[in-house]
Amino acid sequence: MARDLLNGDTVPVAGRLLGHGPEAWIAFDEEVRRLMRSPGTREGARRLEARLCHPDGRIREATLAAWRRPPVQLVLLRCADRVPQVRRRARRVLGRLVAQHPVRNRDRARRALNRPMADDPAHVLTALVPFALRLGGREHGGWAVEQLEAALSGRYSLLAAWWRPGLASTTWSWNSLTARQREGMFARLTGSADRPTRRFAARVAVACGQYGARELARRAAVERDPVTGRTWTDAALAALAAGGPDDAAVDALLGSRSAAVRAAGVTALRRAGRAAEAVDHLADRAGQVRACARWLLRQDGGDPYASYRELVTDPERVSGYAVKGFREVAEQADAPLLYPLLHDPDGAVRAAALAALRGLGHVLDDAVLLALLEDPAASVSREAALSLLRVAGRLDSAALADRTGPEWPLHTRRAAFRLLRGRGGSAELRASVAMMTDPDPVLGLYARSTVVNWNWLSTLDEGEAHQAELGVLLARAARVLDVHRLRLL
Repeated sequence: MARDLLNGDTVPVAGRLLGHGPEAWIAFDEEVRRLMRSPGTREGARRLEARLCHPDGRIREATLAAWRRPPVQLVLLRCADRVPQVRRRARRVLGRLVAQHPVRNRDRARRALNRPMADDPAHVLTALVPFALRLGGREHGGWAVEQLEAALSGRYSLLAAWWRPGLASTTWSWNSLTARQREGMFARLTGSADRPTRRFAARVAVACGQYGARELARRAAVERDPVTGRTWTDAALAALAAGGPDDAAVDALLGSRSAAVRAAGVTALRRAGRAAEAVDHLADRAGQVRACARWLLRQDGGDPYASYRELVTDPERVSGYAVKGFREVAEQADAPLLYPLLHDPDGAVRAAALAALRGLGHVLDDAVLLALLEDPAASVSREAALSLLRVAGRLDSAALADRTGPEWPLHTRRAAFRLLRGRGGSAELRASVAMMTDPDPVLGLYARSTVVNWNWLSTLDEGEAHQAELGVLLARAARVLDVHRLRLL
């Protein structure tokens, strides 16, 4: 686009780049400047857009003074210019553009985006926020961010008064943001798809007390960005501490999908006089929330260990997360309580019981664990393989190889292959060659990579397999892989 502009293209740059992100405008500015430094391109730089990006600061300043309606994005770029005179002029022009919100630019945006554009100047500021944040990392880029923050918080008028370039207007003026305008801006910015924009809006909204405890808790509960969610959560907790209990706000925190937000909701239960509800969160899916629930239960005089024992011994209430929580407070002597859970109808409970027994240092018989490799739940098979890995060397390789056949479920084949790889030696090589063509792409990839990197000569020298068997395996591998990729020496 920059080259077309310098070659005489008459299409307005604002029309082409309108609706694109800040990176498009920054790239246009850099490309124009690069091209105009090349020989033979200076004479074609008659368009005002090109002159506004000219390498010579005097030309950039003169263009700002002569052009009544420049694209606001390019003006914002010049507000972070390295030349002080250009910065001062650009900041004056930007304040005038935002305050007047020219109708001609609004109509052009309507045609380009094919959607209505409001007359509210706050819409211009909303569109500039992602761009200003992108420029904030530059040496002189923080000015626009400070102005936007101050305007959003209602401290003074839109950006700086145009007759006081670079200085904040300390009095309320006709072009100041009204409360309704600021509310609309916050609604659009906090709902933006741009993550830095949401973080900026949340920080400013919290600093100026834009929302109450319930709204802060609701926003924390639905926010997916951890940084923004932490901002809303801390503000909600501070509002609850200052304003007293609010059950609706606490319930909103507890209903979040974020573990950190739910943990904050659990801690808020104590101040709300609902510490008895800590038991309901002992089996939360997140360890952070379970830890907060145990803390709250102790603060209320309860015993988390006794509560977990009741959970894991009650067939109607036990769950996989309850077993995980029990493991976090149990000792090795509590292992017998977990044995019956290996036969629970819920696969998540069986898998959690296996993991808990392994975590407590309790060793199950190899036969029991080998049988669990065939469990219909993939999580149980995976946990059984993890428990057997440390003793893989004493397992029957033929029995494991039988479980890698295509007639077995995928999770059983994966568990058996994992144990064969953990066993090493010729057993691993045989299994890898056999599974190079496995229907599962992940298993096939692991098998082929093992065969490609296998040191065949070392296997022969160590006597782990007969020469004839290695020849057969090598021939099978060569039918699938390029023989030149094999590590034969």
